[in-house]
Amino acid sequence: MTKRDYYEILGLSRGASADEIKKSFRNRARQLHPDNKESGDEAAFKELAEAYEVLSDEQKKGSYDRYGHEGVKGSTRDFDNVDFSSFQGFGMEDIIDALFGGGGRGGFGGGQASRSGPRQGAHLRYDLDLEFLDAVFGLEKKITVKRLEDCDTCSGVGAAPDSKVSTCATCQGQGQVKQLVNMLFMQSYQVIACPDCSGSGKKIEKPCRDCRGSGQTRKSREFEVKVPAGVKDGDRLKLAEGGDKGPRGGVFGDLFVVLNVKDHSQFIRDGFTIHVKQPISFSMAALGAEILVATVEGAKVLKIPAGTQSSSQLVMRDLGVPYLNNPSRRGDHVVHVIVETPTKISSEERKLLEQIAEIRKEKLKVSAPPQAKGEDFFSAESAQAEKKSDANSDGDSKSDANTSNSDGGATNKKKKHQGKNESAEAEDKGIFDKIVDAFRPKE
Repeated sequence: MTKRDYYEILGLSRGASADEIKKSFRNRARQLHPDNKESGDEAAFKELAEAYEVLSDEQKKGSYDRYGHEGVKGSTRDFDNVDFSSFQGFGMEDIIDALFGGGGRGGFGGGQASRSGPRQGAHLRYDLDLEFLDAVFGLEKKITVKRLEDCDTCSGVGAAPDSKVSTCATCQGQGQVKQLVNMLFMQSYQVIACPDCSGSGKKIEKPCRDCRGSGQTRKSREFEVKVPAGVKDGDRLKLAEGGDKGPRGGVFGDLFVVLNVKDHSQFIRDGFTIHVKQPISFSMAALGAEILVATVEGAKVLKIPAGTQSSSQLVMRDLGVPYLNNPSRRGDHVVHVIVETPTKISSEERKLLEQIAEIRKEKLKVSAPPQAKGEDFFSAESAQAEKKSDANSDGDSKSDANTSNSDGGATNKKKKHQGKNESAEAEDKGIFDKIVDAFRPKE
């Protein structure tokens, strides 16, 4: 299959500067690298890495500009054989460093003379499962990780105790050799690891039995992880030098602890805010009440205002998740009130509810006239409303006239009307008290 133009892959024109090439690569790499769930594409990432390897190297870039793909044939790494799934869970900088900045991930970055000598060991990943409340308040936890370290038997040399170790004659102890690469109209040298000593610079007469000449063995190590308050699912904690030991005296890589936070049976987290559903009875909603509500700090008292509607949101300040790296600040605890309607009621409760409906002049049954169906019903209802409105207007004008003629009579009527309202409110209040008693749990 014909290879795409490297400049096209990076979205650049020929003559782009080194800074433009680097910037374009990093932007596209973040979109395509395997750990990106939305736009990750491993095949496209490999193609991008190959293009960047050529265009970021002045010598290879010059050959490519003159002769195209034939000019750099054989001088690029085989990215098709790189297992990019092993990079999942690592940041973009880690992947770029592993591929082009020193081989931090198990030696993918070798190839130039400036990269000779001890290399950093591979970074490791550890998945830590956390309970919901542990993520809210933080904790300290010990974990055990298996990592590569220098072999105790040979002290990392790779040779048996009675074996002779000599300098590799092929690379003169450098661990690297130059390889001649034939191109279309020219020849070029490429620096590769010495094939005779595998880049160690030493020749071992008899390899160590325990590490089989590699100089390293895998050992279990215990680490204490301090999880700060306020972390969320997917966050990563970095433990410096918690990864594999680098070969030939290289430094340790890092250990990345990826947090997997479990869901809670009651609480739903949105950033630093906690949401919870709270069912209440309709008597509590109508009269108001004080109830105990579950929070991340245990049960807390919440005042339900009288007349609370279903789906209302009541906020309990500073009872949510602590801000990461600033635990003195906290989010809120939002209570979503659900007014429950009882599905089964006693005969006493039914009578009380019917009394309330009667006091509030609420019709529990209604029968429509034969001619008032569909749209006709709404038209008739609208006409009746207009007639009532006109009648009220006439009554108001008559009332105004009577008021101007006899203030004393109007005052007496007003007092009688207020007396009726007060007696109705008193009766209404008494009914609500009975309902509260009726729905109170029986001991």
